[in-house]
Amino acid sequence: MQDLIPGLPDEIARDCLLRVPYEAFRTVWSVCRLWKQELESPSFHRLRKSSGLSRPLVGLAQADPAFSSGGPAQKYAASATPSYRLVLFSPTTGTWVSLPSIPLLPHGLPLFCQIAAVGRELVVVGGWDPDTWAASDTVYVYNLESASWRRGACMPAPRRSFFACAASPDGDRRVFVAGGHDEEKNALKSAMAYDVARDAWVHLPDMARERDECKGVFLRGTFHVIGGYATEAQGQFGRSTEAFDVAAWKWGPVEENVLEGSTCPRMCVAGGDGRLYACSAAGQLAVREDAGDWRAVAEVPEDARVAPQLLAWDGELMVMGSGCHGGAQACYMLNLKGMTTWRKMEVPPEYSGHVPAGCCLEI
Repeated sequence: MQDLIPGLPDEIARDCLLRVPYEAFRTVWSVCRLWKQELESPSFHRLRKSSGLSRPLVGLAQADPAFSSGGPAQKYAASATPSYRLVLFSPTTGTWVSLPSIPLLPHGLPLFCQIAAVGRELVVVGGWDPDTWAASDTVYVYNLESASWRRGACMPAPRRSFFACAASPDGDRRVFVAGGHDEEKNALKSAMAYDVARDAWVHLPDMARERDECKGVFLRGTFHVIGGYATEAQGQFGRSTEAFDVAAWKWGPVEENVLEGSTCPRMCVAGGDGRLYACSAAGQLAVREDAGDWRAVAEVPEDARVAPQLLAWDGELMVMGSGCHGGAQACYMLNLKGMTTWRKMEVPPEYSGHVPAGCCLEI
């Protein structure tokens, strides 16, 4: 039997491989068949996590910013049709990196696409064609081990925009989609799930209500679809939610008055502690208690209150927003156990573009 590393017991060789940073995964993956098999093994990543060697990563769909040359502030100049790319941020090291562009999309990511993390892969779902602004049903999957893109099965009709999207936890390897609107701007109540391993879509039962511009999160094993509005309501966001029980494969009853009046569903996030967090238009971060009441926990810094993107994982919450429309993005992190002081993260100018979508993974 061939050794992982010639001359070393496999136990020691595996321990060496466990300590390789994710940036070098592509190199490890391409060295030999044994290393490739080791890196692709779920047990390898479970051992990496149990050994305390895994690290959180934040995936962002981000506008490629253009900067004015005058003045020290170097303000972000938003174009009419910005180009978006996929960016990875490491909260542990503070490093930012742009991922390779999708080969079939020379003008960047689809506008308003959703992204979700499934294992060691990032899934880009839907959006608008940057040239025609037509709704897209495309799916692209980026593998962090091989540093390569592949095309996934297209979303079933109708083509939809501004839908809820979230990846199931615990290695289930599915991305759930619900609501949004079709190409005639009719709000939808249909839902579906994409199995990344099988490269196949399956339909879910319909929701009880139409929900355009809703938010999707996973809380305690259930897929929650938050807010949104019906066709005739156009922009008048509702405050209710619906939750899909994946094990029972059915929707629970509509829960009314979950959101507070000034809260946009897009400013909600599932915390790693199993609770829902939300940011109000005034920049107040609150958590929903088990009894259903909202409790204020912190004020988002003023330079990150406009169009904030909230992400959370294992006791940490990250907000990325700007101080004004079209302004450069600022990034802050908050420990959800202490919830007293925001930590400002350095954002290089080339990574200060608008962030319409994001997700978290551990690798």
